[in-house]
Amino acid sequence: MEQVNKSKIFLAACMALIVTSMTFAIRAGILTQLGVDFEISNKELGWINSMAFLGFPLAMLVGGLLYNVLGAKKLLTIAFVCHLLGLVLTIYAGGFWTLIISTFFIGFANGSVEAACNPMIADMYTNNRTAMLNKFHVWFPGGLVIGALVSKFMTDGGIGWQLQIATMLIPTLIYGFLVFTQKFPENENIESNTSSNIKALANPLFLFMMVCMTLTATSEFIPQQWIETILGSSGASPMLVLALVTGIMALGRFFAGPIIHKLNPVGVLLMSSIITASAIYFMSVADGSMVYVAAALFALGVCYFWPTMIGFISEYASKTGALGMSLVGGAGMFATSMWNPIIGSRLDTEKASALASGLVGDAADIEAGRSVLGFMVYFPVTLIVLFGILFIMRSKIEKYRIHQDSSVESI
Repeated sequence: MEQVNKSKIFLAACMALIVTSMTFAIRAGILTQLGVDFEISNKELGWINSMAFLGFPLAMLVGGLLYNVLGAKKLLTIAFVCHLLGLVLTIYAGGFWTLIISTFFIGFANGSVEAACNPMIADMYTNNRTAMLNKFHVWFPGGLVIGALVSKFMTDGGIGWQLQIATMLIPTLIYGFLVFTQKFPENENIESNTSSNIKALANPLFLFMMVCMTLTATSEFIPQQWIETILGSSGASPMLVLALVTGIMALGRFFAGPIIHKLNPVGVLLMSSIITASAIYFMSVADGSMVYVAAALFALGVCYFWPTMIGFISEYASKTGALGMSLVGGAGMFATSMWNPIIGSRLDTEKASALASGLVGDAADIEAGRSVLGFMVYFPVTLIVLFGILFIMRSKIEKYRIHQDSSVESI
């Protein structure tokens, strides 16, 4: 009988996450070219991008509800098919509507990867869930670096956006091959009764963490979009900033195990909130090379947010099963999509104020960015309060946690 090879299954999950993050980085890098080639306005480009954010939480919701029926292998097969369709349709796109459809497929594929892999990893490594989920999520910042470098060097070399999109077919085919050729484990260590999962969603701790996830995701993803803009306007290298931030995030997640076992997930989340709030405030007031220090501090603060939140649900609200993990992830991405236009509008307003005060060019951009970051501080500050309450109550909630074995680390 064919044995389950956890290492190869974990590799397939990591390759799928690399494709997910590469789609974000490369699409961002080719956005200007798409606008020029298809004569698409910025507003229409915004609608195209929004399809990725719509498809992602929708796939997580559907995947969470169907995980117990379909299992991780079928959900990853769906992700593979949707990635292939989305990438090929983008390469052969003829205009706005083709790009809308292709981007939705890619977003749905990305959400399917999260919906399949988070509970699968929690099930395979049930004695070490949060640490292994952090190791898995190493490859989101890792894939961003790969995608950004591919886009930059191919663009600088005059290579068209179609070939840039095509590079993602390579890791897609690799994870597809692994999915089709490996035996996947049965659901043994997570609650696999969907009716029980749905009933467990009423758990006050789960609802509390759902609210927190909207704040952790917004604290992580929104400022990242402005860090490069601010530093770029200051004359710094956006690529150096990206390498710094994503490199620190990847290293932090890879070595998360000992920190999580020392502080436990609640302590890690509280620590991350304090560092993130300090970093965002620091970025809003720092000048010159000190902004690099603030960016590094920000990366250290946010690197544990997403995987530790997913891991917390799998450990402390385990009866919610795959559905709980998917809903929490979907809530984070949905909140980010809702705050994006609000923050963008605020940036326009702050820039207009800066121009009205007499600032021009880069100086106005920098001042507007700093004002927005000053507003963003309130998100992690709120988290300090919420996670502080949770930390005070940690002895009461610890009884709900499934057993964790700190000696178990191997993939």
